[in-house]
Amino acid sequence: MSTARTVDPDRLDALMERARREVEAGTIPACQLAVALDGEVVAEATFGAPEGSRFHGYSSGKAVVAGAVWLLLGEGALALDDRVADHIPEFGTHDKDRITLEQVLLHTSGFPRAPFATLDWNDRDVRLARFSSWRTNWEPGTRFEYHATSAHWVLVELIERVTGQDWRQFLVERLLDPLGLEDLRFGVAPEDQGDIVDVVTVGEAPTAADLEALTGIAGLDLAAFQGEVTDEMLLTFNQPEVRAVGSPGGGLITTAADLALWYQALLHDPKGLWDPATLADSTGHVRCTFRDPMTSAPVNRSIGVIIRGDDDQIQMRGLGRTVSARAFGHNGAGGQVAWGDPETGLSFVYLTNGLDRHPLVHGRRGAALANRAGLLTTPAG
Repeated sequence: MSTARTVDPDRLDALMERARREVEAGTIPACQLAVALDGEVVAEATFGAPEGSRFHGYSSGKAVVAGAVWLLLGEGALALDDRVADHIPEFGTHDKDRITLEQVLLHTSGFPRAPFATLDWNDRDVRLARFSSWRTNWEPGTRFEYHATSAHWVLVELIERVTGQDWRQFLVERLLDPLGLEDLRFGVAPEDQGDIVDVVTVGEAPTAADLEALTGIAGLDLAAFQGEVTDEMLLTFNQPEVRAVGSPGGGLITTAADLALWYQALLHDPKGLWDPATLADSTGHVRCTFRDPMTSAPVNRSIGVIIRGDDDQIQMRGLGRTVSARAFGHNGAGGQVAWGDPETGLSFVYLTNGLDRHPLVHGRRGAALANRAGLLTTPAG
């Protein structure tokens, strides 16, 4: 795939040095990053772990699950105005029968912290009972609150209902294998987990003053800020049995290179996997501008990813200042960064196993790296 665009070597060196410095200073134990351009990985590096190690991507995997839904939307198996309960009757209790697929994808459904233990997925009766027990916190479609894991359990149940296939296998057969992404998986058998880097917590927890500086909310405590995404919950992903299930909202296992190539596929679709109009809409159409209750910033959500936009709140979206307004992506807990930029053709992924307890610290790290990555195709001088 030819292109007139090239990566500036000096700027690439600066990006790699910035990542290396964190590991050498002992701030985090390990990290991995990759840059891809026009269909190919042009640079990748791992610091503090063996080359080829796989990392936890956490919520950066939401863009992959969304890609499976987009495939089914393009084929007509699903529609955005479908009511979830029409496909999953067990879900339609407690007035949830009104919730649409679009609302689930936009995190406006109203069940942001609905309980669902990862290991319950493999027991069909238990998982359907979970869906039936959930209640909404607001009228669906009237506000945004991040559904860290709950919405994606619904999305993969929808995939299974309309395809008759295990959602993890559907991803592999219809998307990941055709794209050659052998290291990107949800659900890794225990015997195949030897190359996965365990996650650890690092750093100091934020004070109430720190959280107020971040959110503008006085008196906010860490538990309220984190919701279900606590340090303890994130560490459960080290458990072999949890990795084997593969939580769709946070259980991604991948290399940075494979996830960067996933974004190249979304930018270029070289295999013709998606309906072009559906893919363009999914990655380029902001459908939700409700404000995030924790940051007060418009969320700029499409049906599955965040779009950077060009307003004065771009720093709240985690994609950096130097990508174009059309850049889209989805970061993950503890400092994972993942995006693609249609203007430059670049995609960038940064993964770390050092989950900093302080959101400002890993936010600044991610921004510093993303800002360097976004400038890689800009001619020096």
